[in-house]
Amino acid sequence: MSDRDIMEYDVVVVGGGPAGLASAIKIKQLAIEAGREVGVCVLEKGSEIGAHILSGAVMDPRGIDELFPDWRERGAPVDVPVSEDRFLFLTESGARQTPNWLLPGCFHNHGNYVISLASVVRWLGEQAEALGVEIYPGFAAAEVLYDDQGAVKGVATGNMGIGRDCAPTANFQPGVELHGKYTLFAEGARGHLGKQLIARFRLDEGRDPQIYGIGLKELWEIDPARHQPGLVVHTAGWPLDSHTYGGSFLYHMNDNQVAVGFVVGLGYSNPYLSPYEEFQRYKTHPAIRQFFEGGKRIAYGARAITAGGLQSLPKLVFPGGALIGCDAGFLNASRIKGSHAAIKSGMLAADAAFDALGSGRQHDELSAYPAAFTGSWLQEELHRARNFKPAMSKGLYLGSLLVGIDQVVFRGKAPWTMHHSHADHEKLKPAAECSPIIYPKPDGVVTFDRLSSVFISNTNHEENQPIHLTLKNPAVPVAVNLARFAGPEQRYCPAGVYEFVKADDGGDKLQINAQNCVHCKTCDIKDPTQNIVWVTPEGGGGPNYPNM
Repeated sequence: MSDRDIMEYDVVVVGGGPAGLASAIKIKQLAIEAGREVGVCVLEKGSEIGAHILSGAVMDPRGIDELFPDWRERGAPVDVPVSEDRFLFLTESGARQTPNWLLPGCFHNHGNYVISLASVVRWLGEQAEALGVEIYPGFAAAEVLYDDQGAVKGVATGNMGIGRDCAPTANFQPGVELHGKYTLFAEGARGHLGKQLIARFRLDEGRDPQIYGIGLKELWEIDPARHQPGLVVHTAGWPLDSHTYGGSFLYHMNDNQVAVGFVVGLGYSNPYLSPYEEFQRYKTHPAIRQFFEGGKRIAYGARAITAGGLQSLPKLVFPGGALIGCDAGFLNASRIKGSHAAIKSGMLAADAAFDALGSGRQHDELSAYPAAFTGSWLQEELHRARNFKPAMSKGLYLGSLLVGIDQVVFRGKAPWTMHHSHADHEKLKPAAECSPIIYPKPDGVVTFDRLSSVFISNTNHEENQPIHLTLKNPAVPVAVNLARFAGPEQRYCPAGVYEFVKADDGGDKLQINAQNCVHCKTCDIKDPTQNIVWVTPEGGGGPNYPNM
């Protein structure tokens, strides 16, 4: 018998991002229209709604238009329309702008808005609570619960007050079980529980491997003379070599703020590559640095991006629940947009769950959700974008040509579909086959070191708790990763979590600085032996992003 308290709901939602909140809101809207009572709760591992939300972001309003047609009147923080698109191909010292008439439609942002997704999500949280959704921030769903037939019956939050030695402390509090007739998982890219569900129910059978990117972002307050509200700048090329997928974004928000970020596909092959250092180096380019002269950096963060697209989308449902948002992988990589897709997927799942509840069902498969997706504008959009990421994996030049053919000539309706053949962790080459990359030291003006960056992410974890970055085999980091791949974890982590240091016996050992973790999940994805497993820390731990 469990000593955990049990709370019963009709629908339990794991994750307070755009997908999770949209699903909760939609269910409540439907219940109000029908005059029915439906109990819905949202669990959010961040200390508050929005604390762990990080995105570029340029938002296509299509999703929020459907969820709240009157979002403008309600005061949604979606108020900086895109005023200009620029796409630059960078060399080390030069920049060539692509004429807009040559750009595929996916790079046109007329009608979209530059936003802080964290601010939008906080607003969505307010709307959800006003509708009667119960939101529990600071409570991380740590375990999936199953009934006797093997169907998902809910989740349990993690125990609080467990010491580093895994023994209860004086502050121990057992987790809480939240039972739902249906449970929707909206944890974002590489969800800790979503990953388990995909494996348990073989949801990825017959699908391409899921592939990811890492997105690093800073928020700057810049000189008003250099600020142009609504300006959207994307780049490709330098500082990455032509074989490595990646690029940048630079979005002018309101109040003289600029969001700048860099995305690196996690299928890169050189273990010496550091996405963080590439981001810092990018900001030194003459065409980019000019925006930051005389400015001040005010926030930093990083997050993995689910980028496989339609070919990698797992089966969305299983007995008792569904995957929504980036937990499934609805991001449109060609447009670098996912929030509208997350909202739409949450609404589609909500429709299916509400109808099932009305029929007296529970703990079965919400088959109406994937069926509705198949007939939706979201499926059509992702189908048009399906060849973008596989094409760009061929390299910058050939990839750009293939994307041009697919998106400009065929408008995304080419009579073929390209595929992903390998997972990201399989693509690292041994260090002996690669050249080290020498990165310049940070200048403290435009470029910065990891620790000063983590400091402004407001990251904090209770220090006396079990390390949430777990190793299946503690010998592997030194015996395999360091020996064969030159210890890539010390470079792909954007927060300085992993360090190889000397042990007392003079040998090497991996030191895990778990308190630095910004929950980006890159280690769980890119570790070449899949030996690192990210598990949820004590609720409320991690970054506290103000408006990322």
